[in-house]
Amino acid sequence: MDLEFAEKGVIVTGAAKGIGAAVATAFHQEGACVALIDIDAAAGEDLARSLGPRAHFLHADVSSSMQVKQAFQQADETLGGFHVLVNNAGIQTYGTVTETTEETWDRTLGVNLKSAFLCAQAALPVIQREGGGVVVNIASAQSLMSQAKVAAYTTSKTALLGLTRSIAVDYAPHVRCVAVCPGAVDTPMLNWAVQQSPNPEAVLEDCRQMHLSARIGSPREIADLVLFLSSGRAGFMTGQYYRIDGGMGVTIAGKMQ
Repeated sequence: MDLEFAEKGVIVTGAAKGIGAAVATAFHQEGACVALIDIDAAAGEDLARSLGPRAHFLHADVSSSMQVKQAFQQADETLGGFHVLVNNAGIQTYGTVTETTEETWDRTLGVNLKSAFLCAQAALPVIQREGGGVVVNIASAQSLMSQAKVAAYTTSKTALLGLTRSIAVDYAPHVRCVAVCPGAVDTPMLNWAVQQSPNPEAVLEDCRQMHLSARIGSPREIADLVLFLSSGRAGFMTGQYYRIDGGMGVTIAGKMQ
């Protein structure tokens, strides 16, 4: 399917691994010129090198306004402008409100929420200059529901939906903004999370069974949705969130006799 990304500039944050790497790879395969932004220089450089021409790695902590400004200026110069921003950078943290430290709260919201604000702030003038485009925020199924002991994480992902609506309203009609809400996806972050349990395989099986599809999603499945939403074929879609969660949260727990 030709989604008309040939030679168009795309920025993906958190692009070194997991969903971000799959999104960056998918855009590159569609002919886009892609800037991969991540704090993990080794993994980011390796991915850009493996993709080859039209892939450029930029090292930055996207929770830092100074580093975001520098990275996006460099991306603009390197790509010759861009039309798509995918705010994918994110971390998983655990704790109830009383267990979560102020440091953990600030770090979680800094990476998961503030980064999307800073990156959109840096990207929107360029996208407008280039005639319009799309901002995609990678939120979570936990933007809409919550497991136990994820106070900072679920707050950060829920707030991304509000940011999505605000960007869609304020920059229409030339800029669209949408959010993607994945369920459990086979990524290094999920693998790290399950390893915190004394019985990782049991946790993985629980993750599988939380979905009607009885499996964990793949990063490429998320990337395919991001590509479609970023394309002209989704031109009538903005300000909304789109779940890609294998049916998670559709059923009501418990049984009725």
